[in-house]
Amino acid sequence: MDFRILDASAFYAGVPFGSSEECYTTTVVFDEIKHIKKNHEALETLMETNRLKIRAPDEEFIQKAIEEAKKTGDYPQLSKQDLSILALAIQLDGQIISDDFAISNVAKNLGLKISPIMTQGISDVGKWIHYCPGCHSNHKSGKECPSCGTPLKRKLLKGQTSAQSPE
Repeated sequence: MDFRILDASAFYAGVPFGSSEECYTTTVVFDEIKHIKKNHEALETLMETNRLKIRAPDEEFIQKAIEEAKKTGDYPQLSKQDLSILALAIQLDGQIISDDFAISNVAKNLGLKISPIMTQGISDVGKWIHYCPGCHSNHKSGKECPSCGTPLKRKLLKGQTSAQSPE
């Protein structure tokens, strides 16, 4: 049976409240969203009927999510909630429901299923690099070029997976 792993935006969009599908979220995301229904009855009903399950991913899967996010260059844009969603999706092999570009990019690099909520989703998947517009050098990270001191910019190398390296 397929199930969905929801990030906070899925709750704000009302996804679990209008669906009978089984959903998961993580403890840190639940802590972030539990205020959205004033008296919590809607969330409690979802949990009592087993349509929403709260689960913390195992540490090894959090580390795998962090490693992959660093490979794609998305790590600085991801919160602990985002990383927990990725980790749970890796652990359970569920479909992520999110509009977050960084989550989507990492998930697609990992071969995970992901569906957008209110957007078209991402069309370009790749690896982020930092480049210097002054001396035209590429860097894995940083804010300033170590060679010439120019502020670095970021760009997506489309079509490159995190297993490939920039030219």
